Amino acid sequence: MKTESEEFIPAVSNDPKARLSLGSLVPYAIVGMFFGIVFVKAEIVSWFRIQEMFRLESFHMYGVIGSAVLTGMGSVFLLKRLKVKALTGEPIRISDKVFQPGQIYGGLLFGFGWALTGACPGPLFAQIGAGYSVVLITLVAALAGTWTYGALRRYLP
Repeated sequence: MKTESEEFIPAVSNDPKARLSLGSLVPYAIVGMFFGIVFVKAEIVSWFRIQEMFRLESFHMYGVIGSAVLTGMGSVFLLKRLKVKALTGEPIRISDKVFQPGQIYGGLLFGFGWALTGACPGPLFAQIGAGYSVVLITLVAALAGTWTYGALRRYLP
């Protein structure tokens, strides 16, 4: 049985062929830039769109999020069905999720931060890429929150 700290350590392969080179990351960078452009064009990085969502004034963000959930479900289904492998050749494993009460508190904190800043991790980078330099403050705060969570995780419910 794995300990809590082992669950979050990514598996590292000793196979030299399985290691990623800088060049092998180019497809990921291209996909990331494509998603950033889609985020900006779909206006989901707009602080005003996010405020509309939290005030229940517009369906726009719910439609985008619902489409993303359906796309994700279809993608996971296809990954499992077609037994797709990673670029390194390793099989893609999706671990079963275990509910922990702390996820409720974490979700609430995440939602409050999202409502205040108008950004969650994906759109955060798209906002910076679109030239909203003030979002760098949000990025630094998000990284500080992530570091704090990592440091305090063992003491949380």
